[in-house]
Amino acid sequence: MPRGLVALAVGGFGIGLTEFLIAGLLPQVAGSFAVSEAAAGRLISGYALSVAVGAIVLTAATARLPRKHVLVGLVVLFVLGNLLSAIAPSYSVMLLGRIVAALCHGSFFGIGSLVARSLVVPERASRAVAVMFAGLTVANVLGVPFGALVGERWGWRAAFWAVTAIGLLALAGIIAFVPSRAGQTPPTASTGLRAQLGAFRSGQVWLTLVATALGYGGMFGAFSYIAYTFTEVGGFSSAAVAWLLMVYGVGLVVGNLIGGRAADHDRDRALVLALTGLTVTLALFGLLATSATASVVLVFLMGVFGFAGVPGMITRVTDYAHGAALAASANVSASNIGNALGAWAGGLAITAGLGYTAPLYVGAGIVLTSVLVMTVAAHRARPIGRQARESEVRR
Repeated sequence: MPRGLVALAVGGFGIGLTEFLIAGLLPQVAGSFAVSEAAAGRLISGYALSVAVGAIVLTAATARLPRKHVLVGLVVLFVLGNLLSAIAPSYSVMLLGRIVAALCHGSFFGIGSLVARSLVVPERASRAVAVMFAGLTVANVLGVPFGALVGERWGWRAAFWAVTAIGLLALAGIIAFVPSRAGQTPPTASTGLRAQLGAFRSGQVWLTLVATALGYGGMFGAFSYIAYTFTEVGGFSSAAVAWLLMVYGVGLVVGNLIGGRAADHDRDRALVLALTGLTVTLALFGLLATSATASVVLVFLMGVFGFAGVPGMITRVTDYAHGAALAASANVSASNIGNALGAWAGGLAITAGLGYTAPLYVGAGIVLTSVLVMTVAAHRARPIGRQARESEVRR
């Protein structure tokens, strides 16, 4: 495994920790700054919004710069944001630190995916992206318990000091091990903003972005309220929710690795199967949520199928965008927009009095729409693929 790929995974792990650990620290942060729980919650929502904005703005602004240099700059931004959070004297400064750290999130994974796939042979592109995202999935497993454990023993600021140290480690690794021209576009290609925007003329790019938003939206719409499903429907104790979420996180890790390998073999088929599996899992979860055994199995499968499509979606959108970094970052933004819409739709279902299994059914419906979009995209791509192969044979 290329050492540069490991460095990117460490960076993904640090960024994932920043995103997830705050959930276990909110009570301490709220008490430290004497703010309400709702105000403390904006440290999460503000981060998510900044991810969506930063993914597009920073990627567009750095389109002409060498990608390794951009990655270095993004990790520096990440380190500064977490350092600001660690030393924040007030809530407003803490929020600013969260926003600064979040700005690098989308661009790092968008540009990093292009660099990751350039470090391996083309036949392993999706697996390389999966390795980079492995850091994010592991952070999903460890983020909340890590934040809660460190915060309980040494205070919430210690957690952000630890993430700052991880960021510095990733920065050193990227500087030392990522080749200077990794992920660069050919010298003849235009890398300006107009060329980057030109990638969005492709219908396949838009179909992939829509499928990404719907797939993520359906899963996150269900996941946002999964704790209520466990306790109010499944009969689990509040203390059991933490380990159930870890089961889900392990599913993310497994799904990411399986999905990367499957996408390298037959990408469109792997994506349709992953989304179909997620649809069935969410629907079954809604039906069997009263069973403790079924809940454990299904929350694991929810993680597996939910993340199995990530490596393939990233490589698909960048292939049809001819390597445009803006399209890769837009894929990250699409997932965050989907997360927000899915959580909103799940909340509406609960408010309407449909119960705590309703977000699972709503999520299944949203992901089913993603299956249809991905099926259309795969069907339209087949004639293009045949023409390309026939052209290659003639040459």
